[in-house]
This record gives sequence, C-alpha cells and structure tokens, in this order.
Amino acid sequence: QVQLVESGGGLVQAGGSLRLSCATSRSIFSSSTMGWHRQAPGKEYEGVSCITTSDGYTYYADSVRGRFIISSDKAKNTLYLQMDSLKPEDTAVYYCVADGSNCRKASSFGSWGQGTQVTVSS
Repeated sequence: QVQLVESGGGLVQAGGSLRLSCATSRSIFSSSTMGWHRQAPGKEYEGVSCITTSDGYTYYADSVRGRFIISSDKAKNTLYLQMDSLKPEDTAVYYCVADGSNCRKASSFGSWGQGTQVTVSS
C-alpha cells in the first residue's frame, strides 16, 4: 500500500476555487490508477476524477467535468485536484485514492488517504 496525505480542503463560497493536494510515499507511477473520491453526508462514495499513470488518461465524473482538473507532479510525488466554480453540492469529504483499476468504483482502490473536508457555502 502507498501512504497518501491530503491537504487543501476548507470553506469557500459558491463560485470559488480550491486546490487539493495528495502527497504520496512512493512514485506515483507505481500505481496504475490514482485519483479522488468524495463522500457527502448520507451518500455513497463518488469517483470524482482519476488519472492512469501509464498513459495519462484522465477521467472526470459528469458532475465535475469542465470545472475540476486533475494533475500530477512527478518530481514531488504529488497528485492535485484543481476545483473551480465550486457549487454547494460539491460539499463532501474528499479522499485521495491509489492502487485502483476503476475510478467509478470505490471498492477497486486499495489505498486511501485520511480525507479532507470541502465545504461550499451558497
């Protein structure tokens, strides 16, 4: 398993931006798929965005496409999620995930960070 440490969450007004960071304990290229899942109160996990380290393929949930961008810094072993035009419905705990195969399925990821809270006020 890889250790994942998220940061960058917080409280922001609707329309604002946040950037989440996920520091990893080893080269992110050792994980086939990495990304972000989120869980809002009373709801199931939702695959927000993922990147396949072998070819750079990116996935975005329909709910965030066009507003969020996933990226990585190989030298820093860090994964990022730039979140723009935030909406109240984006409020959730965001988890960095790794060692997975299917961004849509939380159960496919073997490594999880501790989570960071994102709250968007209206």
